[in-house]
Amino acid sequence: MLADNNSLVHTLLQQGVQMPNPASVTIDPALDPERIAAGALIHGGCRIMGERTSIGPGCILGRGAPGTLDNCQLGARVNLVRGYFSEAAFLNRASLGSGAHVRAGTLCEEESSTAHAVGLKQTILFPHVALGSLINFCEVLVAGGTSRQNHSEIGSAYVHFNYTPHQDKATASLLGDEPHGVMLDQAPIFLGGQGGLVGPAQVAFGAIVAAGTIVRQDISQAGLFSPPPKPQPPPLPYQPGVYHAINRIISNNLAYIGNLYALRAWYQQVRALFLNGDSFQSACLQGALERLASILQERQQRLQQFAEKIPQSLKLVQATADASKLNAQPFIQQQKLIERWPLIKEQLAQLPETAGHIAQRDQLLAALAKIPANTDYLNAIKSLEPAARAAGTSWLQSIVEAATGLWNKVL
Repeated sequence: MLADNNSLVHTLLQQGVQMPNPASVTIDPALDPERIAAGALIHGGCRIMGERTSIGPGCILGRGAPGTLDNCQLGARVNLVRGYFSEAAFLNRASLGSGAHVRAGTLCEEESSTAHAVGLKQTILFPHVALGSLINFCEVLVAGGTSRQNHSEIGSAYVHFNYTPHQDKATASLLGDEPHGVMLDQAPIFLGGQGGLVGPAQVAFGAIVAAGTIVRQDISQAGLFSPPPKPQPPPLPYQPGVYHAINRIISNNLAYIGNLYALRAWYQQVRALFLNGDSFQSACLQGALERLASILQERQQRLQQFAEKIPQSLKLVQATADASKLNAQPFIQQQKLIERWPLIKEQLAQLPETAGHIAQRDQLLAALAKIPANTDYLNAIKSLEPAARAAGTSWLQSIVEAATGLWNKVL
C-alpha cells in the first residue's frame, strides 16, 4: 500500500501537482492521477480519497492544516483550508475556511465562501454567497446578490434548525429562490449572526434579519425583520406526534423540491454550455448533477416520512378530549393530505419529466448563443438583456409551479 501511494504521489509530482511535503500526502489508489490537475497545491497531511474525486487547476488544499477529500469535484482555484469534505462539488474560486465539515449533497457555486468552523450538508450556495464562522447550515438553498461586493451573507454563529420534536426532517429552507437567483441580479439577503432559522422557511430577496433573531416564520418581502422581544410564556401542553397546521410545511417542501428540479434543468440546459472546457469542468457538471439527484431523493423521502406520520396524528387527537377539534382547519388539512398523498406522490415521481415553458427556455438559450465565445459563466449571465432574463425566470418558475401546484390544487 505504501509503495502504491508513493508511486501515485511520484506520478502526480511528475505531472505538475505541487506537494511541499509529499511523503505525508495519501492518495487513494482507485483515483486516476489524471483527475488532479497540474498546478494544484496539496499541503502535507491531506488525504485524497474516492475514484470520483476531481481537482482542477490552481486549487489549494490544506493550507491551514490537513484536510480529507472524499469523492468531491473541484473546479479551478478552489481553496479548502482545512477540514473534511465528502460527496460535494465546489465550482471555480469557491473557498471554505479552516475546520469545515462538509457532507454529502453540498454544492458551492462560484466564489461562494465560508469562514472557519462551518458545517454543511445538502446545502446549495449560489455564486458570491458568504457564510461567517461557527455555522451549522444543513438543507438550505441560499441565493441573492450580484458580486463579491454585493452578496447574501449568513452571520457567524448561525443555525438552521432542521429537526423537529416530532422527529421529522421535512424542514429544508429557501433563502431567495432558484428562478430569480440564477440570474445574479437580485438583492442580497442578510441574516445577522448569533441567530437561527427554523425550517421549513422561505426568506425573500432583500430581507435583512437583525442579529440575535430566531426566525420562526416565512419572510415574504424585502426589508428589516427585527421582531420585538416577547414575554416568556409559561410551558404549554405538548403531545409528541400530534401535528397542527401543516399547510405551510407541505407548501414549503414542495416549493423546495420544485426549486431543485428547476436548478437541475438549469444545469442541464445552461450550465452545461459552460462546464465543458476541460475534464475538470465536466467533472464539476457531473458532480453538481449528482448532488442535486441526492438532495431530491432526500427531500422526497423526508416528505414521504412526514406524510406517513399524519394518520397517527389524527388518531392521537381522536383518542383525547380534543377530538372535537377535528373539524378545525388544521386537522382538515391533515385529512386532505391523507386522502391526496398517494396521488401527490405519484405526480412527484413524474416531475423529472417537466420541461417547463419551452418557448421561454429557447428564448434564453438563443440569447446565450449570441454571447462571445470563451465568456465565463458569471459574466455571461450578468450580460443578459432584461428580456432574456425574464424569459429564463419564467421558464424556471413554471417548473417550480409544477411542484407547488400539487398541493395548491388540493386547498
